Amino acid sequence: MKALLRWLLLVLVAGLAVQLYFVGRIALMALVDPQSTAFQRSEMYRLATEKGSLKWRQQWVPYAALSDNLKRAVIVSEDATFIEHEGVDLEALEKAWEKNTQAEQRAEKAASRLGNKAAPGGNGKAAARPPKIVGGSTITQQLAKNLFLSGERTLLRKGQELVLTLLLEALLSKQRILEIYLNNVEWGEGVFGAEAAAQHYFRKPAARLSAYEAARLAVMLPRPRYFETRPGSGYLASRASTIAARMGGVDVP
Repeated sequence: MKALLRWLLLVLVAGLAVQLYFVGRIALMALVDPQSTAFQRSEMYRLATEKGSLKWRQQWVPYAALSDNLKRAVIVSEDATFIEHEGVDLEALEKAWEKNTQAEQRAEKAASRLGNKAAPGGNGKAAARPPKIVGGSTITQQLAKNLFLSGERTLLRKGQELVLTLLLEALLSKQRILEIYLNNVEWGEGVFGAEAAAQHYFRKPAARLSAYEAARLAVMLPRPRYFETRPGSGYLASRASTIAARMGGVDVP
């Protein structure tokens, strides 16, 4: 029994030490720009091992040098209540849950219909398309994940993401959170941050992005490598026009 208690105490102390480490790292970010994120380091390793080379574009620019168009576009596209919430948007999570449930139900019905076609008398080649999963993560949650965590989907990782999200909101301003996010988020293979994205796609600095250009970049965020190879995507153009039309009434921190 004593051995078990000692083991549990060690686990608790180790867990507390990890959280204190995160507190220190985040508090430092109020003054010092982070050099890299966990996601970026993972991508560096992947590119170096799979491609045999490391083509990397990233240049930190201060908040004032980032186009307000881009700030508004990203808020509209990724997190409409960024200014108001305290890290987690429960309403967005609920809507995402409902949409994902409905998508799974539609996929199950489609699979059932296709299964009937593949029965004796069918061609046996029918396959259902997997449902599109909608996320409900806020900008702060995305930043917490990218800064510190792996891509695995476990309850423990989600719990740590929540703790980190609350720490980011408690220790950093909304302006600083958005500044770090925009300077580190992925916008293509080996393309990280707004300045690199603006130069890569539009050959101009991030400070000079137009409303439509900013909207296109914002729409790319959920699947940047996919849209990088599909610049003529009809969805990308249509969605960007919708985002641009909604940007006028958005406040930035």
